[in-house]
Amino acid sequence: MVMRPTRRQMLAGLGATLATGAYAEAPLRSYRPIARVSPRAALDSIVARAGISGQVGVALGDPATGEVLETYNAAAPLPPASVTKAVTALYALETLGPDHRFTTRVLAQGTLQGGILDGHLILAGGGDPNLDTDEMARLVDATYAAGLREVRGDFLVWDGALPSLDQIDPAQLPHVGYNPALGGLNLNYNRVHFEWRRQGQNFVTAMDARSDTQRPPVTIARMRVVDRDQPVFTHARDGDVDDWTVARSALNAEGSRWLPVRAPALYAAEVFAVFARSKGIMLGHPRVIPALPQAVELARHDGQPLAGVLAQMMRYSTNITAEALGLTATARIAGQVRGLRISAQDMARWAGMRAPGIAPQFADHSGLGDASQISAADMVAFLQARDVQAQLRPLMRDIRLVDQNQTAISAGQVDVQAKTGTLNFVSALAGYLRSAGGRDLSFAIFAADLEARDRGKALGEEIPPGARRWNAQARRLQQDIVQQWALRAY
Repeated sequence: MVMRPTRRQMLAGLGATLATGAYAEAPLRSYRPIARVSPRAALDSIVARAGISGQVGVALGDPATGEVLETYNAAAPLPPASVTKAVTALYALETLGPDHRFTTRVLAQGTLQGGILDGHLILAGGGDPNLDTDEMARLVDATYAAGLREVRGDFLVWDGALPSLDQIDPAQLPHVGYNPALGGLNLNYNRVHFEWRRQGQNFVTAMDARSDTQRPPVTIARMRVVDRDQPVFTHARDGDVDDWTVARSALNAEGSRWLPVRAPALYAAEVFAVFARSKGIMLGHPRVIPALPQAVELARHDGQPLAGVLAQMMRYSTNITAEALGLTATARIAGQVRGLRISAQDMARWAGMRAPGIAPQFADHSGLGDASQISAADMVAFLQARDVQAQLRPLMRDIRLVDQNQTAISAGQVDVQAKTGTLNFVSALAGYLRSAGGRDLSFAIFAADLEARDRGKALGEEIPPGARRWNAQARRLQQDIVQQWALRAY
């Protein structure tokens, strides 16, 4: 049986796949006891013992004093993966403020009298990355409550609050749901639900925009089952429609998965029209407009305050949320909408001003692309810049210290909060810890084998050979280092 996913399940699914579709941000593991030797010798020994290919960069600092306590290859610029979201979170928080809300509106351009709109109806997005189908249904309810019963003009859609991106990282495989399109009007993290069920020798498929309580079918995406082994999915654009195929050999008796949507504004508009039709309001085919005209607001949906959005993004590592936040913050500073790469570069410059002396390079705001780079030393400098710990640490996840049997290690007042990041052959961890000695410390541990990553990308596989083992080794390394720091009486 295929269950309807809740918003929490949708978010958890995004977080579980991150940038590879394979690695959840699970607790880190310890496999060996901590060596009781000098700090530098202990760190060198742990890294050498891990035997991990590629490069490792490590730094430990004291936010109270700005002191750097331990380093290993700390100046090497490496991909931070989803640790980038820690920078994005502060960028958005300090630029937009904790009470900022994304707003989606329904506007009337023309005269509304006796329930009849003699003019155009406009669905106007405000860049909300978390809008879901249930909320869209409530927006239609509010529009109906405002008195609308008939539209004699066109159904228009405006998504210009953010730039229109076909996908976050073009280097990713086309079917991975964590690499969706993005624009000013988004729905269900810009993913459509694909479901299949065997019926005799064939399969019955369905594409819908399901949520907690709704399951509206959509035509913006369609699926054909074809006889082949590889690739599992193919994607092409047929006008406004996402035309998917799936390999018959890859399907079991029944199942489902989320697929990215490449025309998010039209996807959201179609779902809006489905709910409007259920109330007797018939809308024409939606048409995206480049500029928002003067119009009267009929209804609106205000998303949750930014503080809650950030907490969800940091917990579930949602890439689309990070990109929407970063782009919105840049637009606020610049006074105009900027493209993804320019906005990411603006965020890097902001980070360099926030923590003078650092020089990160960001290709996006989520860490999905491996072209982003920052050194462990620069990450620690950012984490211990003025007022950063007070704002970021509450947003980070608790990291348990556990033994090889997943049993929590009793370590007194030891407390670790951090952001993880994972790509194939890239693993990152950065955040804060309170040591057994009661000292609050900041840290960053980055590891990457970019040659192995490039080879894996060339194969076109979601999880290339060797990626699981390499990332597991990197997580073991992180746990060993963090335990060594946390259990020492600094």
